[in-house]
Amino acid sequence: MKVILLRDVPSLGRAGTIHEVKEGYARNYLFPRGLAVEATEGEIKRWEERQRVAREKEARKQREAEQIAAALGQTAVELRVQSGETGRLFGSITSQHIAEALRARGFPIDKKQVELEEPIKVVGTYLVPVRLSSGIVAHVSVHIVGVGPKEVKR
Repeated sequence: MKVILLRDVPSLGRAGTIHEVKEGYARNYLFPRGLAVEATEGEIKRWEERQRVAREKEARKQREAEQIAAALGQTAVELRVQSGETGRLFGSITSQHIAEALRARGFPIDKKQVELEEPIKVVGTYLVPVRLSSGIVAHVSVHIVGVGPKEVKR
């Protein structure tokens, strides 16, 4: 009996593949657990349609990520932070601060997407990588400006 796997089955194969299995294995193990369906003509057509829709959705996500990456590449973020006379910050700038600044500019960025190796602790300009979906990385220019205690805008 031919079946289409709905989920990965370690001893059989990956989800979305068609396999020939014994009828008892299919009826007593795969079907009751929702791991597979019988590979009839209608199920195969539905499976192909789901695959096509998934490919289109992935392509759309890829295009959107490329557009966001292009816009992020041209974006510069300025953060004003208290600092000492030597340019050392009172505290540090983390990926959370950068993500909040980007969200304030309308980019849907989460702090987990900002790949900051270590917090920024010195005034200056930094090129910070932001990982978007599908392995696309955009580099955002982050300019840290040190100000006195009375000049900080929150």
